[in-house]
Amino acid sequence: MKFLDQVKVYVRSGNGGGGAVSFRREKYIEYGGPDGGDGGRGGDVWIEAVEGLNTLIDYRYQQHFKAGTGVHGMGRNRHGAAGDDVVLKVPVGTEVLDEDKELIVDMDHAGQRVLLAKGGNGGFGNTHFKGPVNQAPKHANPGLEGQELAIWLRLKLIADVGLVGLPNAGKSTFLAAASAARPKIADYPFTTLAPNLGMVDLSLGERFILADIPGLIEGAHEGAGIGTRFLGHVERTAVLVHLVDGTQEDVAAAWRTVRHELEAYGEGLEDKSEILALNKIDALDEETIAEKAAELEAAAGVPVRRVSGFAKIGVTELLREAYALVQERKGELAAEQAGPEDWQP
Repeated sequence: MKFLDQVKVYVRSGNGGGGAVSFRREKYIEYGGPDGGDGGRGGDVWIEAVEGLNTLIDYRYQQHFKAGTGVHGMGRNRHGAAGDDVVLKVPVGTEVLDEDKELIVDMDHAGQRVLLAKGGNGGFGNTHFKGPVNQAPKHANPGLEGQELAIWLRLKLIADVGLVGLPNAGKSTFLAAASAARPKIADYPFTTLAPNLGMVDLSLGERFILADIPGLIEGAHEGAGIGTRFLGHVERTAVLVHLVDGTQEDVAAAWRTVRHELEAYGEGLEDKSEILALNKIDALDEETIAEKAAELEAAAGVPVRRVSGFAKIGVTELLREAYALVQERKGELAAEQAGPEDWQP
């Protein structure tokens, strides 16, 4: 399945049906009077977040959505049927933005359902206008028009931990070692062209979602390489795992490059908890590992984990540390959302 995380669509709710002008005419019934029914309302346009989707690819082939028009009213006080609603189903984590890219709603949990465009009301039939003065009204209301708007759908995947690093840092190999995901792995840069997700199962009840995004290069925030387009998919994560390729010459420079791009992108990525790891240690001797780890620690000022996704060295320990940070962050968010009356000493 191809990955698509941003698309523009056009939606229109249905017009309301018109009210009917009708009079009761039956043999032996005198003074039948008006009996025009009301028009049906136009269909609404809804958007719903559903589980099981992780791309907006369905909206590449269809960008226009129109709800049904309400049926006109008829004689004998028969009201018209309502128009059919349209429901746009999107992955959890999809943001809905207006044409100017201003946020309308964030579809951040499964089952969330939001009205985008309300259908027009049906018109009143002439029955509504009868009275002592006008006992035979010959007019009815037309149905109201529906709403029309253009919206952007932008997907930001829901993940707990995000993998960042330069191209060829071994992120896809690490993801494959940590989960059942099978991303494309090759010995050249930019193997990963779209984000990949994997479910990490540490033990019964200890699991989290790990996201691998395409590698960053210097100048990514200005559009170099694949740019920072996919960084939005790690905005929602609690923790970043920063992998540095231990086989390259200057590991400190590699770390600085990615950190600079994260800071240039903003959106809080630079402030997230980060686990720094020297990767591919299976290809290095002990002396070189110690030397490069020390160099990386001096540059970053934080402890450096030593791992190998290929040989699965240190992977489980790193994942357990990430899980602990995820749980800590969830606890902080729960405390922030609780009111003063909910606080417990």
